Amino acid sequence: MDQLKFPVLTLACAIASVSSFSVLANPATPKLVVQITVDGLRGDLLDRYKHNFSEKGFKYLLNEGTHYTNAHFQHSNTETIVGHVSLATGTTPSVHGMVGNVWFDRTLERLVYNVEDADYHMLNAGSGVDKATEIDPTQKTALMDGRSPIPMLTTTFADELMLSTNGQSKVFSVSIKDRGAISLAGHTGKAFWFSKAQGEFATSNYYYNQYPQWVNDWNEQQLAQQYADKSWQLSLPKSDYTLINTSHDHKIELAGFHNTFPHPYGEGDSKYFTTKLTLSPAGDELTADFAKKLMVEEQLGKGKHTDFLAVSFSSNDYVIHMFGANGLETEDNLLRLDKTLADFFNHLDQQVGLENTLIVLSADHGVPEIAPHAHEIGYHEAGYFDADNLLTLGVKKRLKEQFNLGEDAITLFSDPYIYLNRDLIAKKKLVLADVQAAIAEEVMKVEGVEMAITSSNIETNRVPQSRAGQLVINNHHPQRSGDVYIVFAPRKYINDLEGLVIASKHGSPWRYDTHVPIIFAGYDIKGQRIDREVTPYDIAPTLSNKLRITLPSGATGDVLEEVSK
Repeated sequence: MDQLKFPVLTLACAIASVSSFSVLANPATPKLVVQITVDGLRGDLLDRYKHNFSEKGFKYLLNEGTHYTNAHFQHSNTETIVGHVSLATGTTPSVHGMVGNVWFDRTLERLVYNVEDADYHMLNAGSGVDKATEIDPTQKTALMDGRSPIPMLTTTFADELMLSTNGQSKVFSVSIKDRGAISLAGHTGKAFWFSKAQGEFATSNYYYNQYPQWVNDWNEQQLAQQYADKSWQLSLPKSDYTLINTSHDHKIELAGFHNTFPHPYGEGDSKYFTTKLTLSPAGDELTADFAKKLMVEEQLGKGKHTDFLAVSFSSNDYVIHMFGANGLETEDNLLRLDKTLADFFNHLDQQVGLENTLIVLSADHGVPEIAPHAHEIGYHEAGYFDADNLLTLGVKKRLKEQFNLGEDAITLFSDPYIYLNRDLIAKKKLVLADVQAAIAEEVMKVEGVEMAITSSNIETNRVPQSRAGQLVINNHHPQRSGDVYIVFAPRKYINDLEGLVIASKHGSPWRYDTHVPIIFAGYDIKGQRIDREVTPYDIAPTLSNKLRITLPSGATGDVLEEVSK
């Protein structure tokens, strides 16, 4: 068999296609693929705040990359793990199985966290993981402290890259959130995430038996402590910001962090110090610093085969939850992330060369504007929904009168699913589909509920034909999804923090939550703006096609022709 030969770019072609950072000929394939995920970055926010960005951060991507402006997820539960795994695998939750940040495991008979794994524990004792109440505050069930990618049911782009090179590629992923890192590293890469318990980056023994020395060295610097006794201040004069929201009633006050600028981090040994770092630009700065160290120490982009680095920046999501998408905090956080990215891209250019690096940026989900802001401009239907109002007296009465069932027929409600006690229903020789349908009918009478779709109707293809209905179907996995899926009305945000109203909450199938940017840049990508509708499921197939490797095992997305050719 003849050896495959690649065309060699002429110097003129190389000069015409490179970025403003440097001028070198491209290799036959990129030396490094960098996948950047900005948690909760709705698709329009970059254009909204572009005028205050620097030239070498977001603007480098927007001006010199291929920017898909109309990208939408096609699943309904737009939560962090669902979006991250969809980006990694190129498919929907119905295939990759990650239907939510948590789901009820009918075998274990308890709520489980998406990447928990009792067989793999944190590498360092005391490094800790997110508590159950931080993932789903309505549930008190303890979650296992182990972490691995095993709950993901399909391969990722990173996995297929490793398989194509017989394990010779280097694959790493970094994030503040464990689920943000683990998802994109896939089953074959290595993931690091931030331990709020210790203020350092950590991992589990799925990946290592002991930390590489460079990780210990980075952690020993205790870089988180540089923020002690300091505050998050506005980086520009207040008059320079785009949207100055004068209302602060909706914003969350956490342990002296304040709901207006400045936001003090407090003492370095205080209880919520590291949590406050994640609720601010500091979280992204620490993530980027660790990723830069990793890039150098692991010699990414220096070998014979293409390497892969995923970096998920989480602060934007946390900031929007706390302060809303249209607040000064969100704009300033993105301005600071812009500077962080400019520094990161410069580091990439120095280490590997942007002309040798294929970059793709997207997000795991969008976000809504806050309800008070919607009210101010005349959209009075926006508001917060108390989860206690969902399983009303009407539901309980219907169960009793029609089926002679008590409240124990409902195992739990974990947004967006109602899980039923199937063993009890079977014991009473009732038809599960009938019980599901009765509950869905009663729930639909509750103000603020748009749809209630049963798993039986999904599995027998009897869901009303609508975009939202199709997205619920795409979110359904028979072993993990609940019995009734609740879709709340547009801009109805479920209040699930024991009475605490979050400023903004994503998770719906509505366009504001499904809309994210997709931007490819670096390597041989040319600057262009594409407005046709695409989906983030297209990213993994496009990367695979670009490298001429097998697509992830469950991929359903398409290859984006503007990037592949």
